[in-house]
Amino acid sequence: MKNYHYFSENEENLKSDPSTYVFNYKDHKFTFKTDNGVFSKKFIDFGSYTMLNYFKPNQLEGDILDVGCGYGPIGIILSVLHNKKVTMIDINERALGLAKENIRINGVQNVNVFKSNVYENVPETMKFASIVTNPPIRAGKKVIYDIFDGAYQRLLPNGELWVVIQKKQGAPSTKTHLESVFGNCEVVGKESGYFILKSVR
Repeated sequence: MKNYHYFSENEENLKSDPSTYVFNYKDHKFTFKTDNGVFSKKFIDFGSYTMLNYFKPNQLEGDILDVGCGYGPIGIILSVLHNKKVTMIDINERALGLAKENIRINGVQNVNVFKSNVYENVPETMKFASIVTNPPIRAGKKVIYDIFDGAYQRLLPNGELWVVIQKKQGAPSTKTHLESVFGNCEVVGKESGYFILKSVR
Protein backbone atom coordinates (compact mmCIF):
# COMPACT_ATOMS: atom_id res chain seq x y z
CA MET A 1 0.00 0.00 0.00
CA LYS A 2 2.87 2.37 0.75
CA ASN A 3 3.76 2.52 -2.96
CA TYR A 4 0.18 2.86 -4.19
CA HIS A 5 -0.63 5.56 -6.74
CA TYR A 6 -3.55 6.02 -9.08
CA PHE A 7 -1.64 4.59 -12.07
CA SER A 8 -1.42 1.26 -10.25
CA GLU A 9 -3.21 -1.65 -11.88
CA ASN A 10 -5.55 -2.50 -9.01
CA GLU A 11 -6.54 -1.41 -5.53
CA GLU A 12 -7.64 -4.67 -3.90
CA ASN A 13 -6.38 -3.48 -0.50
CA LEU A 14 -7.77 0.05 -0.85
CA LYS A 15 -11.22 0.39 0.68
CA SER A 16 -13.92 1.53 -1.71
CA ASP A 17 -15.75 4.72 -0.75
CA PRO A 18 -17.68 5.80 -3.85
CA SER A 19 -19.06 9.29 -4.30
CA THR A 20 -20.71 11.28 -7.07
CA TYR A 21 -20.45 14.88 -8.22
CA VAL A 22 -22.18 17.00 -10.85
CA PHE A 23 -20.18 19.17 -13.26
CA ASN A 24 -22.00 21.83 -15.28
CA TYR A 25 -19.97 22.83 -18.32
CA LYS A 26 -20.92 24.74 -21.49
CA ASP A 27 -24.66 24.21 -21.13
CA HIS A 28 -24.23 20.50 -20.37
CA LYS A 29 -24.73 18.70 -17.07
CA PHE A 30 -22.35 15.83 -16.40
CA THR A 31 -22.51 13.40 -13.50
CA PHE A 32 -19.40 11.50 -12.46
CA LYS A 33 -19.08 8.61 -10.04
CA THR A 34 -15.66 8.38 -8.38
CA ASP A 35 -13.98 6.38 -5.62
CA ASN A 36 -10.83 6.04 -3.57
CA GLY A 37 -7.78 5.17 -5.65
CA VAL A 38 -8.62 7.35 -8.65
CA PHE A 39 -7.19 10.72 -9.53
CA SER A 40 -9.20 13.77 -8.45
CA LYS A 41 -11.94 11.96 -6.59
CA LYS A 42 -13.88 14.96 -5.27
CA PHE A 43 -14.20 17.08 -8.41
CA ILE A 44 -12.67 17.52 -11.85
CA ASP A 45 -9.08 18.65 -11.41
CA PHE A 46 -7.90 22.03 -12.64
CA GLY A 47 -5.54 20.51 -15.21
CA SER A 48 -8.35 18.56 -16.89
CA TYR A 49 -10.59 21.63 -16.70
CA THR A 50 -7.89 23.70 -18.40
CA MET A 51 -7.48 21.07 -21.11
CA LEU A 52 -11.23 21.16 -21.79
CA ASN A 53 -11.14 24.94 -22.08
CA TYR A 54 -8.29 25.02 -24.61
CA PHE A 55 -8.81 21.86 -26.64
CA LYS A 56 -10.01 22.27 -30.20
CA PRO A 57 -10.76 19.19 -32.29
CA ASN A 58 -8.51 18.56 -35.24
CA GLN A 59 -10.03 19.27 -38.65
CA LEU A 60 -9.00 15.77 -39.70
CA GLU A 61 -11.63 13.07 -39.99
CA GLY A 62 -10.77 10.82 -37.09
CA ASP A 63 -11.31 9.89 -33.47
CA ILE A 64 -9.87 11.06 -30.15
CA LEU A 65 -7.80 8.89 -27.80
CA ASP A 66 -7.71 9.78 -24.07
CA VAL A 67 -4.61 8.21 -22.49
CA GLY A 68 -4.79 7.69 -18.73
CA CYS A 69 -8.48 8.50 -18.72
CA GLY A 70 -9.15 7.82 -15.03
CA TYR A 71 -12.89 7.75 -14.39
CA GLY A 72 -13.45 9.41 -17.75
CA PRO A 73 -14.20 13.15 -17.44
CA ILE A 74 -12.05 14.43 -20.31
CA GLY A 75 -13.05 11.78 -22.84
CA ILE A 76 -16.74 11.85 -22.00
CA ILE A 77 -16.96 15.65 -22.06
CA LEU A 78 -15.01 15.97 -25.32
CA SER A 79 -17.25 13.41 -27.01
CA VAL A 80 -20.36 15.38 -26.04
CA LEU A 81 -19.00 18.84 -26.82
CA HIS A 82 -17.47 18.00 -30.17
CA ASN A 83 -19.62 15.06 -31.31
CA LYS A 84 -16.53 12.90 -31.71
CA LYS A 85 -15.92 9.22 -31.15
CA VAL A 86 -13.55 8.84 -28.21
CA THR A 87 -11.49 5.87 -27.07
CA MET A 88 -10.31 5.96 -23.46
CA ILE A 89 -7.57 3.82 -21.92
CA ASP A 90 -6.13 3.34 -18.44
CA ILE A 91 -4.39 0.65 -16.42
CA ASN A 92 -6.27 1.27 -13.15
CA GLU A 93 -9.05 -1.31 -12.95
CA ARG A 94 -11.17 0.68 -10.51
CA ALA A 95 -10.91 3.75 -12.75
CA LEU A 96 -11.91 1.66 -15.78
CA GLY A 97 -14.98 0.36 -13.99
CA LEU A 98 -15.96 3.89 -13.03
CA ALA A 99 -15.35 5.16 -16.58
CA LYS A 100 -17.71 2.51 -17.95
CA GLU A 101 -20.30 3.45 -15.34
CA ASN A 102 -19.90 7.15 -16.16
CA ILE A 103 -20.40 6.49 -19.86
CA ARG A 104 -23.67 4.82 -18.92
CA ILE A 105 -24.72 7.50 -16.40
CA ASN A 106 -24.16 10.29 -18.92
CA GLY A 107 -25.86 8.44 -21.77
CA VAL A 108 -22.86 8.77 -24.07
CA GLN A 109 -23.02 6.56 -27.16
CA ASN A 110 -19.73 7.24 -28.94
CA VAL A 111 -17.18 6.47 -26.21
CA ASN A 112 -15.47 3.16 -25.55
CA VAL A 113 -12.96 2.30 -22.84
CA PHE A 114 -10.55 -0.56 -22.30
CA LYS A 115 -7.54 -1.53 -20.23
CA SER A 116 -4.10 -0.72 -21.53
CA ASN A 117 -0.74 -0.12 -19.90
CA VAL A 118 0.12 3.01 -21.89
CA TYR A 119 -0.37 1.80 -25.52
CA GLU A 120 0.17 -1.91 -24.84
CA ASN A 121 -3.30 -2.85 -26.09
CA VAL A 122 -3.60 -0.10 -28.70
CA PRO A 123 -2.29 -1.48 -32.00
CA GLU A 124 -0.29 0.88 -34.19
CA THR A 125 -2.88 0.26 -36.90
CA MET A 126 -5.35 2.31 -34.81
CA LYS A 127 -4.80 5.93 -35.85
CA PHE A 128 -6.31 9.00 -34.22
CA ALA A 129 -6.87 12.60 -35.20
CA SER A 130 -6.15 13.73 -31.62
CA ILE A 131 -4.59 12.18 -28.54
CA VAL A 132 -5.15 13.92 -25.21
CA THR A 133 -3.49 13.20 -21.90
CA ASN A 134 -3.34 14.54 -18.39
CA PRO A 135 -0.34 12.32 -17.65
CA PRO A 136 0.02 10.43 -14.36
CA ILE A 137 2.96 12.36 -12.93
CA ARG A 138 3.41 10.05 -9.95
CA ALA A 139 3.88 7.07 -12.25
CA GLY A 140 7.31 8.42 -13.12
CA LYS A 141 9.15 9.96 -16.04
CA LYS A 142 9.48 6.73 -18.04
CA VAL A 143 5.72 6.12 -18.12
CA ILE A 144 5.03 9.74 -19.02
CA TYR A 145 7.58 9.81 -21.82
CA ASP A 146 6.28 6.46 -23.11
CA ILE A 147 2.88 8.19 -23.46
CA PHE A 148 4.44 11.05 -25.41
CA ASP A 149 6.67 8.88 -27.62
CA GLY A 150 4.01 6.27 -28.42
CA ALA A 151 1.53 8.93 -29.47
CA TYR A 152 3.50 9.70 -32.63
CA GLN A 153 2.88 6.29 -34.22
CA ARG A 154 -0.80 6.34 -33.31
CA LEU A 155 -1.62 9.71 -34.83
CA LEU A 156 -2.79 10.26 -38.36
CA PRO A 157 -0.57 12.50 -40.50
CA ASN A 158 -1.18 16.01 -39.12
CA GLY A 159 -2.75 14.46 -36.03
CA GLU A 160 -2.25 16.28 -32.74
CA LEU A 161 -1.05 15.34 -29.26
CA TRP A 162 -2.46 17.53 -26.49
CA VAL A 163 -0.81 17.48 -23.05
CA VAL A 164 -1.64 19.30 -19.82
CA ILE A 165 1.18 19.54 -17.29
CA GLN A 166 2.21 21.89 -14.53
CA LYS A 167 5.34 24.00 -14.85
CA LYS A 168 6.65 22.66 -11.53
CA GLN A 169 6.05 19.09 -12.71
CA GLY A 170 8.13 19.47 -15.83
CA ALA A 171 6.30 21.50 -18.47
CA PRO A 172 9.51 23.10 -19.88
CA SER A 173 11.34 19.77 -20.18
CA THR A 174 8.20 18.17 -21.62
CA LYS A 175 8.07 20.86 -24.29
CA THR A 176 11.71 20.19 -25.16
CA HIS A 177 11.08 16.44 -25.34
CA LEU A 178 8.01 16.82 -27.54
CA GLU A 179 9.98 19.04 -29.88
CA SER A 180 12.59 16.27 -30.20
CA VAL A 181 9.91 13.65 -30.97
CA PHE A 182 7.53 15.65 -33.18
CA GLY A 183 9.77 18.45 -34.44
CA ASN A 184 7.37 20.98 -32.93
CA CYS A 185 5.51 21.90 -29.75
CA GLU A 186 3.19 24.85 -29.22
CA VAL A 187 2.20 26.31 -25.87
CA VAL A 188 -1.51 26.68 -26.55
CA GLY A 189 -2.29 28.20 -23.16
CA LYS A 190 -1.21 28.72 -19.56
CA GLU A 191 -3.43 28.90 -16.48
CA SER A 192 -2.26 29.02 -12.85
CA GLY A 193 0.96 27.17 -13.61
CA TYR A 194 -0.62 24.62 -15.95
CA PHE A 195 0.63 24.45 -19.55
CA ILE A 196 -1.42 23.16 -22.45
CA LEU A 197 1.03 21.79 -25.03
CA LYS A 198 0.26 20.65 -28.56
CA SER A 199 2.48 18.78 -30.99
CA VAL A 200 1.52 17.93 -34.57
CA ARG A 201 2.69 14.82 -36.36
